[in-house]
Amino acid sequence: MANRLFTSVLFGMVLAVTPLANAHHSAAAAYDLDKTVEIEGTLVQFSFRSPHSEVTVVAADESGEMQRWVVAWNAARQLGRQGITRDFFRPGDKVVVRGHPGRDPGEHVMAMTGIYREADGFRWGDNPDEVFD
Repeated sequence: MANRLFTSVLFGMVLAVTPLANAHHSAAAAYDLDKTVEIEGTLVQFSFRSPHSEVTVVAADESGEMQRWVVAWNAARQLGRQGITRDFFRPGDKVVVRGHPGRDPGEHVMAMTGIYREADGFRWGDNPDEVFD
């Protein structure tokens, strides 16, 4: 009887938590995963946090106008395991960022797939050896 009660409670908890896990947004809903864009610009902010760290970069858009891009990255804990700390990036760093653009091109957002910092050659990404333009 106690075993059946434990199993029922456990099953109920799993059912209750499942919608919460799915409530976290899908990357495909916010970003066009079939496209990749690359921007080259100046990092103005690095937010080292969870659930997503972010870099903010000022870079030219397709028409040459300077835009402020907000780029979603991994959680602080994931980045920390890779040696990236809160002070790893500084405002003024020249970077090239690659990622999946937001579904609304006017928003200037992307989900990062790679970053390159010119000053020290730092590379991070799905394929860290890839060439950045």
